[in-house]
Formats: sequence, C-alpha cells, structure tokens
Amino acid sequence: MDWLKTHKNDVFLIAALLILAGGLALFLLLTRQGGGLVRVQIGGETVMELPLDQDTRIVLGEGGHTNTLVIAGGAAQVTAADCPDQICVRQGAVRYNGESIVCLPHRLVVTIEGGQGNGVDVIA
Repeated sequence: MDWLKTHKNDVFLIAALLILAGGLALFLLLTRQGGGLVRVQIGGETVMELPLDQDTRIVLGEGGHTNTLVIAGGAAQVTAADCPDQICVRQGAVRYNGESIVCLPHRLVVTIEGGQGNGVDVIA
C-alpha cells in the first residue's frame, strides 16, 4: 500500500490514458463508413474503379508482376501475388472508406472510396 501512495499520480495518469484510448477507439468504430467502390492504381495512375457490391476476380499485372484482386461480400482482398514478401496478401480484406492495400514491389495501391454515410454526426 505504501507503493500506491508514492505512485498515486502515475496510477491516475495511466487510468486517464486508458479512458482516453478507449473513447478514441469507440469514436473511430462508430464513425467509420462503408465504401462504395474500389480504386486500383498501378504506378500512381488509376487503371480502374470497380463497385464494391459486385463480386469480381481480376488478375492485375505490369512488367511480369501479377496480383489477384478479389471483390466478394462487400470487401476487396489481394489473394495472390508473386512478390517476395506477400504483405499485400497477408493484409486481408478491406471494406471501409479510406482503407487500402499496398504492394510496393508491384507499385499497386487498392483503395476503398465513396459509399454511404452511417448517419453519425461528428459535430455535436
């Protein structure tokens, strides 16, 4: 109990930070928006935009590099790539506005954009 008396301010600081982090996580969870389309960029140029609500499977490639993009169930995911690190494949599916998948070796960027708002007003 003597330790608590000498470190009382530390306990208050940790509790305040935990409450703040929990509030921020809750705010972000409640205000995220579902996407409406998938924008595919290769080398900084938009090569296609696909609706997120239509199931699609596309093999993307440039200069001998290939990535397989699958849109299913309202989410987009790179399911196969011939890059050495496979980070884009391990990224998993993205479905919310602003999320993206990046494959640096192939200069591929898949971004979720658009969509409907969720009705939550940020300004209270």
